[in-house]
Parts: sequence; structure tokens; C-alpha cells
Amino acid sequence: MRKFKGIKLSIVTGALALMLVACSKPSNEINQLEKDGKASQAIDISTVEIRDAHGAIDAPVNPKNIVALDNRTFETLSDWGIELAAVPKAVMPAGSPYIDDESVQDIGNHREPNLEIIAAVDPELVIVGQRFSGFYDDIKELVPNAVVIDLSFDVSEDADKPGENLINGLKDSTITLGKIFDKNREAEELVKDFDKTIEDAKLAYNGNDTVMGLVVSGGDIGFSAPGFGRVWGPMYEVFGWVSALDVGGSSTDHQGDDISVEAIAQSNPDWIFVLDRDAAVSSEEDAVPAQDVIDNSPALANTIAVTKNQLVYAPNDTYTNESIQTYIELFENLASALGN
Repeated sequence: MRKFKGIKLSIVTGALALMLVACSKPSNEINQLEKDGKASQAIDISTVEIRDAHGAIDAPVNPKNIVALDNRTFETLSDWGIELAAVPKAVMPAGSPYIDDESVQDIGNHREPNLEIIAAVDPELVIVGQRFSGFYDDIKELVPNAVVIDLSFDVSEDADKPGENLINGLKDSTITLGKIFDKNREAEELVKDFDKTIEDAKLAYNGNDTVMGLVVSGGDIGFSAPGFGRVWGPMYEVFGWVSALDVGGSSTDHQGDDISVEAIAQSNPDWIFVLDRDAAVSSEEDAVPAQDVIDNSPALANTIAVTKNQLVYAPNDTYTNESIQTYIELFENLASALGN
């Protein structure tokens, strides 16, 4: 299991940045900027063109007062030591250092967010995505002086290629963050690792075994539709998995679909892949782990997947942490299991 690296602050970074700016301009120009009180402005106005869900936009480089609302970005921002002004702590992975940092404001969850907090922190950049994408216009109106970017991508049933959107969306978001926070090398390394794990997982699958994606929540076992939706669904397209069961009218969220466990068992999958929803959101000590639910299910006991122990569980924080790092870990686990 990955651990967030946390936030590392360095006073030296700011000093070095000032020195670099000074070295890049003639001394008479620096003097004039200082006289005009514009030396800091010369640094702050640096921008880079990026593309988000709404098109091309000029985003600030190394912005101040950042609000991050996309759960696909929290781990990357943390690993890169990016300070944040406000986040939705209720829907963040438990290991994130932003949760315990009292200087980081909490806007609440995506169902009833306190958007006024975003205005109060006077952000230069707001990162919207996924759960908060529906508030994009509201946030833009609320903070007209901020750059608001939307890193959402479509993995729903309406998308032509949900799997392709998942892979490209994670890579594009990572590269975009690298440009904004001057972490291009780190972003490229993440994408390189991501591509490798995808290729490894593809090669490990034999192309014939049937696959069943499940979501366990509140002790109940739900069916995760192949082809679309978050986590398992798009992977059928990415890896060419053969679905053990196809059901029309399936959902696109993490709740799982109302298909009986008996129907799931009757499909007799060769492999079962499981998302433990409660592991990421439950604060109750008596919450039943997904593995226990699967192991103690009489209906599933005689399936090929269970008898051969051909099960893979998504990282525990996946429901609140669909970062590129999460998928790297998950794809590594898939490659290791399928390759045995």
C-alpha cells in the first residue's frame, strides 16, 4: 500500500527562484522593476497554456492559494509538496496530510459543499474534477479573479471509449499538473510508470479467462458493469477482458448494481476483482472488510475464482483516491496475479 509522502516546505526554494529571475534579466531592468514595486509581479505573472475539459486556458505557474477538489489529484499534489488552501476533507483518502493540516480549510463534501470558503481563501487556482465538476460554473462566478480548471473526463455509458478516456485522462491530468507546478520531470516519470504497468497487465491476461468486477459496500456484494463506470468498468476495454456477466441498465458509480449474488455466482467467473467501498469511507471499527464478505459468501464459495483464489482487491483507498498512483499500484497487482 502506498503512503502519502506529505508536504515538505523549503524556504530556500523561494530564494532560489528570486535569484534565477534576477539572473535572467539585465541589472538595469531589475532595478527598474524594484523601483516600480513590480519585482514580485514579474514572477507571479508567469503562465502556461493547458487544456482542461472546457478547452485551452492559461494557468499560472506555481500559483498561490490553491483549492483542490479533484480526488484524482490529491496524492500527486501531496507527493510534490504542494501547499493547499482548501480541500473537501470528507471525501479525501485518510492518509492525506491535508486532512490533519489545520491551515487547510475544509469545504465539506460534494453533496453540500461550503463554496463560500473557496472565496474566503482568495485562490489563484481552483482545481475542479469528478465529484465537483457540477460546481464548475458556480465556482467560476464565485471567484472571477481565479483560474478555474476542470480535469474531469468521461467514463460513463455515454462515452464512446470510456477505457481510452480513463487512461488518457489520468495521463493528461498528470502532465497538466506538472506544467502548472513546474514538475514536468516528475509528471513524465509517473506517466512512464503508468504506461509500463498497463502494458504488464495486458501481457499478463491470457485473453480467455472470464472476469467479474464487484463492489462491496455495507456488507453487500454489488455487480460492477463491464465497459464503463469508475474503476473496473473501463478496464474491460483497456485490457480486453472477457466479462463473465453482461447486464443492461447498469450504473456508473461505486455503489454496485442490484444483481443477486446467486446470479453473480452462476456466471462462475475465472477471476473476481473487488472494490472495497467501505475501506475508504467508513469510520466504524466494525465495518466488515470486503475480503471477509467474499470469503464468507456461500453463493460464491464454489466459483472458479474463489476455489482457485483468483481474486484481486483494489487498494483500500481507491474510492476516495483514484490518482494515477492508485492505478499504478492496482495495475501492478493485476499483472502479478494474472501472470502467475
